[in-house]
Amino acid sequence: MEINNKRDGHIHTPFCPHGSEESFDVLVEKAIAEGLEEITFTEHMTIPLPKDPSPRNDSSMKEENIEPYLKALMEVKEKYKHKIKVNIGFEVDYIEGIEQETKTLLDKYGKYLDDAILSVHVLRYDGQYYPIGSGSAEIVKLVDKLGGMDKVYNLYYETILKSIKADLGKYKPKRIGHPTLVRKYKTDLPNEKYDLKLLEEVVIELKEKGYSIDFNTSGLRKEKCGETYPSGVFKELILQYNVPMVLGSDAHCADQIALFFKEV
Repeated sequence: MEINNKRDGHIHTPFCPHGSEESFDVLVEKAIAEGLEEITFTEHMTIPLPKDPSPRNDSSMKEENIEPYLKALMEVKEKYKHKIKVNIGFEVDYIEGIEQETKTLLDKYGKYLDDAILSVHVLRYDGQYYPIGSGSAEIVKLVDKLGGMDKVYNLYYETILKSIKADLGKYKPKRIGHPTLVRKYKTDLPNEKYDLKLLEEVVIELKEKGYSIDFNTSGLRKEKCGETYPSGVFKELILQYNVPMVLGSDAHCADQIALFFKEV
């Protein structure tokens, strides 16, 4: 399957509390310089997080910043319309148990979006929430509680499956963000084992529901990961079932836009 390396479908913005404060102009000009023809800005949509994935508790915009974010992007889209296609988007965090709150926000703001990603950063187990993208410590806690890394993998992919099946309204994103994020700290963790039947169930659900995935290159710049999301067995299944993929740098500053795209 060919992937369009002239499109970056996952870029964060100056509205990101844990990212760069570079202006939209700087980000767009960098994308143009990289030869891109299309980009999507995907800032984290406000969600009342039970457990913030960021160690600084700054994962997403405050709701009062959503309208300024959308307004700024409308202006950027118009300004650069003859040079590059700019999509207005969100990265929507799927959190089990917070579906209704998520749907309410999508119902309110979804009509302004051109594109969006649905990502899993937080796992729920036994009434507790564990962020899996902000260090290996939370994953180790889950390994201890569940009794093995294989069970953590199962919980992650079960949650991905729930995110695909969840009713989040008509503005629900149809692209799953950085699948295999659970491997971000793989050098710190026990050897992984997969439930191949579960992984295949996830991929079949993606295919049948007409979803695509965020083929995310940010893992290549993570010292303890060193691979794309997806990778390994899950990537092989994505290719086998011909699930569409959109390249995403998950850039948090201009220098990361389209990074590693030429190597994919």
